[in-house]
Amino acid sequence: MTAPEQLQNVIGQNAVDAEGAKIGRIGQIYLDDRTGQPQWVTVSTGLFGSKESFAPLYGSRVEGDQLVLAVTKNMVKDAPNVENDGHLEESEVDALFQYYNGYLGEQVQTTTGNAEYAGSQGHDTSGPNTDDAMTRSEERLRVGTQQVETGRARLRKYIVTENVTTTVPVSHEEVRIEREPITEANRAQAMAGGDLTEEEHEVTLHAERPVVQKETVPVERVRLTTETVTENQTVSEQVRKEQIDQVETDAGTDQR
Repeated sequence: MTAPEQLQNVIGQNAVDAEGAKIGRIGQIYLDDRTGQPQWVTVSTGLFGSKESFAPLYGSRVEGDQLVLAVTKNMVKDAPNVENDGHLEESEVDALFQYYNGYLGEQVQTTTGNAEYAGSQGHDTSGPNTDDAMTRSEERLRVGTQQVETGRARLRKYIVTENVTTTVPVSHEEVRIEREPITEANRAQAMAGGDLTEEEHEVTLHAERPVVQKETVPVERVRLTTETVTENQTVSEQVRKEQIDQVETDAGTDQR
């Protein structure tokens, strides 16, 4: 039988049969409720490893980073469908024993002296006899984490229109009348016309008007990133445990 500390090192590695054929990836190790010794191992089988099959650890050995089982790949693949929920019920263990004992029965008989894979049995006042003591067992809560998809975030670019108000200085021309007296310098120009005449003079006025032009320029780069935030969550689950109490019996009662 493979030592418990060796089995812990191969969890997540591959299990192969005696011929070297790969069976699947090792999932969990199940212990015997009575002895606490490793008894079963779950191996991923089926399409893309979608099924967890139970295989006996009897006769197994660790070679490098893989576990070599004493049963064939096809036997593990066709094993009874047992729920991998952390504990095997008595009916589930019986179904596995019945299935695998056809192959392991003779080997177990030669080493343990009994064809039952679980070990020798006798009788006491309440059922199967083991030794002079009871084993009290209890369920322990194993809590881990699993990464799941909780949602998706995406960037979407779209166009919005907004009003932009700005101030720009503009100039314009205005008419102003200038008067100058007749002097020797301008007398000739002043006498160039008739004595009394009617005339009109005009000037062209100019003004600046705001002119708006638009251009597209890059202003920033935006991307999505993720960060991991750790928080504490409380997990509650019921676990069962056995209690052993002293029971008073009448004197003289036959306690075979």
